[in-house]
Amino acid sequence: MEYAAKTQTVRTSSGTLGKKRDGSWKRLGADIRTNWLVYLIALPALAYFFIYCYMPMGGLVIAFKDYKISGSMWDAEWVGFQHFTDFFQSYYFGRLLKNTLLLSLETLVFGFPVPIIFALLLNEMRSVRFKKVAQSITYIPHFISIIVICGLIIDFTSLDGLINTIIKFFGGMPVSFLSKPEWFRPVYVISDIWQTFGWNSIVFMAALTGIDTEQYEAARLDGASRLQQIIHISLPGITPTIVTLLIMRLGAVMSMGFEKVFNLYNPATYQTADIISTFVYRQGILGANYSSSAAIGLFNSLVNLVLVVAANKVSRKLSETSLW
Repeated sequence: MEYAAKTQTVRTSSGTLGKKRDGSWKRLGADIRTNWLVYLIALPALAYFFIYCYMPMGGLVIAFKDYKISGSMWDAEWVGFQHFTDFFQSYYFGRLLKNTLLLSLETLVFGFPVPIIFALLLNEMRSVRFKKVAQSITYIPHFISIIVICGLIIDFTSLDGLINTIIKFFGGMPVSFLSKPEWFRPVYVISDIWQTFGWNSIVFMAALTGIDTEQYEAARLDGASRLQQIIHISLPGITPTIVTLLIMRLGAVMSMGFEKVFNLYNPATYQTADIISTFVYRQGILGANYSSSAAIGLFNSLVNLVLVVAANKVSRKLSETSLW
């Protein structure tokens, strides 16, 4: 009797779940029929992600095979985790992982707060004209091609460039910044802050405009200074935005900007500049070692996935703000 009752319960639950699923599909169909124009507008974006993000995932199978470009990836010999093992045991693994993490974390630690501070300062500006001019000037580097940006950095840091001219003017000795491993990270981080802080501040400016102005008026009536208003009203008001963007940035810790590093580094600075993405380029494109580069890229993506999931979980427990 008990077994029959349990079986009936399971059947009833399964039927309920089936009805819920059917109801969900019906609601989705009704929503598509009602808002078909919205779905039509979203179709190109969905097609983009499907074609360029999801379909290529099938090619990850070569990370577990000994793939040669002359043959089919489905007919290649299966080698399992051999390429992952070779990478983890290689001489370059420690250096690549260290360089990638240090360069990314330094960019995050020193670069992430700058657009927040800039947005808070702009929010306190009373001159609308000055605010617009400041925003326009700081947005410009974002729209400049990365190749042009790297060319400017190389020119400014060369022995006869602007920075060394200033150093020599004050009696110092010129420094070949991009030829010395110890200077690569500072040059990269500082230039990245200059390039991105203005554009990244837009999100925080938008979040600041959503704060109720009555809170500021009440604080001024209570005698709060501008700094106190920033600390107790502005910052708490944009905290959910800060946390969300921080989680997203942590999910890209292992995915440093390949283009910029590739255009700035050279064999003399491999010690501190060579990262996983540039190593994958040399392995896959220059060395035609496609299976090995696919395995390294997959490892890189899995680490990013673990980081973003962990950061999201910690954030949800500590601040009740999360991506999902």
